[in-house]
Amino acid sequence: MAMHQAIWHGGDIGTARTLFPDAPEPWIDLSTGINPYSYPLPDIPASAWQRLPACAEETALVDAARAAYRVPARAGIVAAPGTQILIELLPLLAPGATRVAVVGPTYGEHARTWRKAGHAVEEIAEPAAADAAQVVVLVNPNNPDGRIVPPARLAALGQDIAARGGLLVVDEAFADFDGDASLVPFLPPATVILRSFGKTYGLAGVRLGFAIAEPTLAQVLADRLGPWAVAGPALHVGARALGDPDWLRTAARDRAADAARLDGLLGRAGRVAGGTSLFRLLETAEAPALFDRLGRAGIYVRRFQDQPHRLRFGLPAGETAWARLDAALQVNRP
Repeated sequence: MAMHQAIWHGGDIGTARTLFPDAPEPWIDLSTGINPYSYPLPDIPASAWQRLPACAEETALVDAARAAYRVPARAGIVAAPGTQILIELLPLLAPGATRVAVVGPTYGEHARTWRKAGHAVEEIAEPAAADAAQVVVLVNPNNPDGRIVPPARLAALGQDIAARGGLLVVDEAFADFDGDASLVPFLPPATVILRSFGKTYGLAGVRLGFAIAEPTLAQVLADRLGPWAVAGPALHVGARALGDPDWLRTAARDRAADAARLDGLLGRAGRVAGGTSLFRLLETAEAPALFDRLGRAGIYVRRFQDQPHRLRFGLPAGETAWARLDAALQVNRP
């Protein structure tokens, strides 16, 4: 069996400490797109830890997600322990596909998962280049450049793909702060939309994500996940957070301001090539040297195996972190 190269992901401070053993502590982890200001955890009843999740609790979570994501009544919604497991299961929905087109560069696990399942995968620059691909995958807003394909365009693409018996996968992991970018309210046939909970709400350790699709497709995923797929505490926290639109509106406003502030700092080091309210993408020929300089200052950012001229920066949390980043970016600058 062919071996697949491991993809670099953010959030592994153990790797950062190995690379930069003399860096000052505490580390500032800017290598993820996780909101650094998390949703305040509610009190979790002891029963959530002590017994299997109840059907009513899963129903409450799904109802909250349906309202928060504006899921049409005709669509199915599946809760899972994170979107990554849903990505791993997607090939079950198109077992006969021979050609998979992934709009990229983007989150590398999409292409990797389809290749692991034995499919031929090609990266395309635009959805229009998909031609006759049986499966088309895109991340919207895209990770790492934040590019957004308008929902109307995606809805038309979904209709075209459905007409040829294919599947459209849209990963909306970073769409919560830009609801107008979401395809969910216009769900085309033969389309699966993924939504991630942990990034927006700053609770990645909860491991919670959703697949939204027509009921027959949703049922395939639900059957493979099996019963009690989401832990009781995650059901409790997710239902509370997704049912709090006021918190979401405030967080969207505040994180947009943080992203604009980060652009001001990064502009001194290269070209800000886009991003979302939770991360910004920097392009510079000096990216490897800048990664090293930041690492030696105890600041970990996201680098890319196949795009060495790019670095992705998450948002600092608190003025101390902002000041350390500012100082590190100014080192060796005119």
